[in-house]
Amino acid sequence: MTDKVIENNQVTVMGEIVSGFSYSHEIFGEGFYMVDVRCKRLSESYDIIPVMVSERLMDVNADYIGELICVNGQFRSYNRHEERRNRLVLSVFAREVNFIEEMEESSKTNQIFLDGYICKAPIYRKTPLGREIADLLLAVNRPYGKSDYIPCICWGRNARYANNFKVGERCAVWGRIQSREYMKKLDEENVEKRVAFEVSVSKLELLEEEN
Repeated sequence: MTDKVIENNQVTVMGEIVSGFSYSHEIFGEGFYMVDVRCKRLSESYDIIPVMVSERLMDVNADYIGELICVNGQFRSYNRHEERRNRLVLSVFAREVNFIEEMEESSKTNQIFLDGYICKAPIYRKTPLGREIADLLLAVNRPYGKSDYIPCICWGRNARYANNFKVGERCAVWGRIQSREYMKKLDEENVEKRVAFEVSVSKLELLEEEN
């Protein structure tokens, strides 16, 4: 059961460590820490992806900034309560971490597979230049009755296809994790720069439920 559930959420990111470790939480005496990894896109830009790592996987007191790593794990979410509301916080939960010497040009530096359920009606729209976009929210089951809620963004014909999905339908998604900066209006005078994380979908399909 557990192995099968883990198969429905698979992430591999390769890149450069660009931050130190910051403490996140502790479970049964095991400490978990956050570290940022910069992953190159096919274009010249990059994504900064937060990775949650156990102190048993890496020496969280060491300085690894500038080192190249490959992380295998899952994309997870949790609700953080702030400003009188809950905010969805996303990160890669590391199951395996390996240091690498160099990044090959052909390396798949950022890939994700999810198998989950549509939990909100898709939001379809067009950009001012006419590009089609659809936003999906996927609930991906975890062991012990938990779920991760993963925002996904589709483009073009994938957006048209996704617009017809119904809440509760099972869906498989392939793509990459992307970071996106935006300005959050706090009040009439103040705005704050924040970063959102989502899955940029390259392929998706509806799945039949297993009996």
